[in-house]
Amino acid sequence: MNDRSTTDVPVRVRFAPSPTGFLHVGNVRTALFNWLFARYHKGTFLLRIEDTDAERSETQYEKQLLEDLRWLGLEWNEGIGLGGDYGPYRQSDRYEVYQKYAGQLLDEDKAFPCFCTERELEEVRQQQMDRNETPRYSGKCRHLTPEELEARRESGVPSTLRLRVRPGTVGFDDLVFGRVEIETSQISDPILLRSDGSPTYNFCCVVDDLLMKISHVIRGEGHLSNTHRQILIYEALGAAVPQFAHLSTILGPDGQKLSKRHGATSVREFQVQGYLPEALGNYLALLGWSPSEDGKEMMSLGEIAAEFNLTRIQKSPAIFDGKKLDWMNRSYVSQTADDVLTDLSKAFFIEAGLIPPDADARILDWQQRVIALIKTRVDHLDQLPAEAAIIYGLDPDAPQLDEEAAEILGTPEGKAVASEFTRLVDAVADLTPESYRGMVSEVKSTTGQKGRTLFHSIRAALTGRGSGPDLEKLILLYEEGSRLPLPRKVLSCRERLHVILGSI
Repeated sequence: MNDRSTTDVPVRVRFAPSPTGFLHVGNVRTALFNWLFARYHKGTFLLRIEDTDAERSETQYEKQLLEDLRWLGLEWNEGIGLGGDYGPYRQSDRYEVYQKYAGQLLDEDKAFPCFCTERELEEVRQQQMDRNETPRYSGKCRHLTPEELEARRESGVPSTLRLRVRPGTVGFDDLVFGRVEIETSQISDPILLRSDGSPTYNFCCVVDDLLMKISHVIRGEGHLSNTHRQILIYEALGAAVPQFAHLSTILGPDGQKLSKRHGATSVREFQVQGYLPEALGNYLALLGWSPSEDGKEMMSLGEIAAEFNLTRIQKSPAIFDGKKLDWMNRSYVSQTADDVLTDLSKAFFIEAGLIPPDADARILDWQQRVIALIKTRVDHLDQLPAEAAIIYGLDPDAPQLDEEAAEILGTPEGKAVASEFTRLVDAVADLTPESYRGMVSEVKSTTGQKGRTLFHSIRAALTGRGSGPDLEKLILLYEEGSRLPLPRKVLSCRERLHVILGSI
């Protein structure tokens, strides 16, 4: 089925997070899929804030989630910060709207006051569980007479407002899961207004989606059970029901629901570790959706939006594979321009004490060449300072040689190459790639060594490692870096050779 046939009205979708914590992988994938769907249909992506949970909602979380969405490139067309024809877009600013529609349902006898206390409700719930019944509201206050209602009101007994659920079945055709239908007898009369007059999630959600003309509700599978209640509220209001698409749960590699034990789960954590937004967005788009071309994975959000089809969303849970994300991010890092990476990674090098906060153009130009040399060797940008240890100084508290380098320089052949190379470096005033190539030829002639023994011995003597980036580029960085005013001194080739060989 062509996904474009799922709508006969202008596409309007929304992302409606609660500002009760940092934006995590599940929520941001929901935002992304809504954004992609809107782009595919040239529709509207709306952002509203569901902050009716006053105790847990915090301004800092709202501010952060807005920053996270913008960082990922998920700009919205309408809503928070932008305004529009259907605001306000923060639920705490819409209480009068909810009261109006609650009053309408009460006047039409489609809702009723419930005077049951929390204690009474809990007692009934416990009795139902003891009988192995599904806990639900007993309907005690459904049929109170006008006189009984008046008496309770006059006595000051607090009440909630509940929807009067009709008999029969309620169902919908989910664009991912297909037909989902249940008996309404399984649904408790849902509370619309709490005893303090505040609206509940399901009621707010319906009123907002109705008034904001939302055409499609794309959200997590965990909301499936809410959908039946919400459809009953739409019916009571005499309103058309939007189309629903529920996204499967994201699991960790162990098959359990994704949580902090699996590693980073919030957008902020990935940002702090130096993942690129292009890579994270690309990866999240593939969690439960696949492009038409088999095996295609590296795609920009624009490319994905051009073919984002709800019929290609999978019902089975998506597995969040951190190693796959690392691979994808490494690929994006490798393809990113060196000057861009230099800017993005600057804070990591400053924090590591490798470059000064006020680094001048000369230092940043040298730093850019350092990053160009090592960028293919990291999964995310916070690993760059550690990878740059091959260039920035030598830690006196750490072994100067890794295992492979120690093995190479532990042989008579390796020692002979290193010794001859050091002698030649000591004799030259300025080591350049050109003079380096001449020295290699002379070492080869003098020692009779060639191939792996020759080059690996020189690398081990210069870097203390058995493998690493191109030696000619390293030599130039060592020499130039040794003359820069850096917080941690970069040793020249001559200094490095004596430190490393002096440690064996």
